[in-house]
Amino acid sequence: MLYYMPTKLYYGQKCIFENKEEMILGEKAIIVTGRNSAKVTGALDDVISVLKEYRIPYIHYNEIGENPTYEMVIKGKEIALKEECDFVIAIGGGSPMDAGKAIAVLTANSDLTPDDLFDMENYDVALPIVTVPTTSGTGSEVTPFAVLTKPNGRKSGFKSDLIFPDVSYLDPRYMVKMNKELTLTTAVDALSHAVEGILSKRATVMSDILARESIRLIYEYLPKTLVNLDNVEYREKLAIASNLAGMVIAQTGTILPHSLGYRITIHKGIRHGQATAIFLPLVAEEVDKYSPEKTKIIKDIFGTLDNFFKFLKDLGIYDFNITFTDDELELFTNEVMSSAHIKNTPGVYDEKKIKEMYTKITKI
Repeated sequence: MLYYMPTKLYYGQKCIFENKEEMILGEKAIIVTGRNSAKVTGALDDVISVLKEYRIPYIHYNEIGENPTYEMVIKGKEIALKEECDFVIAIGGGSPMDAGKAIAVLTANSDLTPDDLFDMENYDVALPIVTVPTTSGTGSEVTPFAVLTKPNGRKSGFKSDLIFPDVSYLDPRYMVKMNKELTLTTAVDALSHAVEGILSKRATVMSDILARESIRLIYEYLPKTLVNLDNVEYREKLAIASNLAGMVIAQTGTILPHSLGYRITIHKGIRHGQATAIFLPLVAEEVDKYSPEKTKIIKDIFGTLDNFFKFLKDLGIYDFNITFTDDELELFTNEVMSSAHIKNTPGVYDEKKIKEMYTKITKI
């Protein structure tokens, strides 16, 4: 068994200022963000103040949207090359961090296209990467993964040890501005990572230890945070939980709920974290039939799998109204069946079972 997590992680309030010299990984930075959140949270201003202190020039690229596309990362690459940037600072949720990782590889390998990112044989270098998360969800600040949306609308992830961030700063102050909806959907994304990690065939003793603590923290502190959005102590607990869950999937990868959820994010507009989490109880039930030892941690924390489902239901993640046409079910099922997520999910999954899961979520 192997545990590999090379990212240097600083955490705690004002950790950027206490470890500011670690941010300087080159002579000119491209700062990658969404349009507003990096500024609103204060993270962008903190990063810029450090760069100015060290007299490091930078260019700010702030056009990363939710579910980053090829077009977004190509534009980032073009800007970085034109401005001769030699390191990347990504600030925000999973989308800016994932886009920043892609830009780091594409800029260091200027002849590559986004399609080339999905074959690690195509590159062996990337620009240094700094990440500053402003949500408690993806854990991208400690993973070798990035997810992009292809021109056909399909979300796909690529993996490379080169995109483990070199340095990450986890400061709960940047998460206080999240509204209730974003707090919920990002936290259940982290929960999905931890739960999928323990259910995965690739789970290890080390990853299970991290996953257990992540799930426990979310179980205890997510309901409290949803009624106390500005509580920094609660935000810190969720930030740690998300980070631990990121460390989990860095070892195990994600499994079937992620593949199931991608389809309804792209085609039905349900946010990624929620779209993934709604399938967790269904997949946990299937895993329990074949590998009951895999669900023990869930039962230890929640009491039963039914209680796990009730916890999610009480959070409101099933408060939606969607239906699927026969053509949609056929499309979603074919895409899920061809995904890599199934092979690491204990149980037996055929087209009938996948369609059954999609149908069930419309009736909860």
